Amino acid sequence: MERTWIVCLLGGPSGTGKTKVSYRLAAHFGVGVTEVDDLHTVAEHMTTSDQQPILHYWKTHPEAATLPPEGIFELHRAVSDVLTPPLVAIVANHIETNTPMLLEGDYIVPTLIQRCITQFGREHVTSAFLVEEDEEQLLQNFASREPEMGMQTMRARVSQCHARWLKDEAGRLGIPVVEARPWETVFDRLCHVISARS
Repeated sequence: MERTWIVCLLGGPSGTGKTKVSYRLAAHFGVGVTEVDDLHTVAEHMTTSDQQPILHYWKTHPEAATLPPEGIFELHRAVSDVLTPPLVAIVANHIETNTPMLLEGDYIVPTLIQRCITQFGREHVTSAFLVEEDEEQLLQNFASREPEMGMQTMRARVSQCHARWLKDEAGRLGIPVVEARPWETVFDRLCHVISARS
C-alpha cells in the first residue's frame, strides 16, 4: 500500500509484538522508526527526581513493585501523561519538516493520538493500537523475548490491564485497536488500518 501519511503512531501494551511489526511496517512504507522507550530513557537521564518525580518513581519508590497490576498500570499511565507533550512536539517537527516516521511504544495513549489528529489532521497522522489480552500468550511472548527473566506473570497481568483500558478508551475516541493474533496476518491488518486512517 502507498503511504499518504507523515507520522504513524503505533501503541499497545508490552509483549504484544509492536516493536517487531513496527520495523516491518517501516520498511514497507519506507520510513524510519522511533521507539518511545528511547525517548523515555533520555528524559529520565536529563532530569532529576525533583524535576520529574513520575519519571523517576520506580527508582525512588522500589516498594511500587508490590502494587497490584492495576496500580502498576496507573503508574505507567502517569508516565505516559508526562511524555505526551514532548511526543506531540516530535510529531510536530516531523510534520513541519515533512520527514515521515513511525513512532512506536507502550507509552503512546489514545489522548496523545487524539491531540495529534486534532492539531495536525488525519491527512498527516495515522494510528493504531496492537493488543493481546490472553495471559498465557503474553507469558509465552515475554519468555521468547527475554528467557533470562523467567516467568513474568505480573508483567503479563499489567499488559492485560493495559489492553482492556486501551480497548475502552481507544474505542471511545474512535481509534482503531488491532488484535495481535493471528500473528500471521497482523502485518496486513495493520497496513490496512493505518492506510485507511490517512
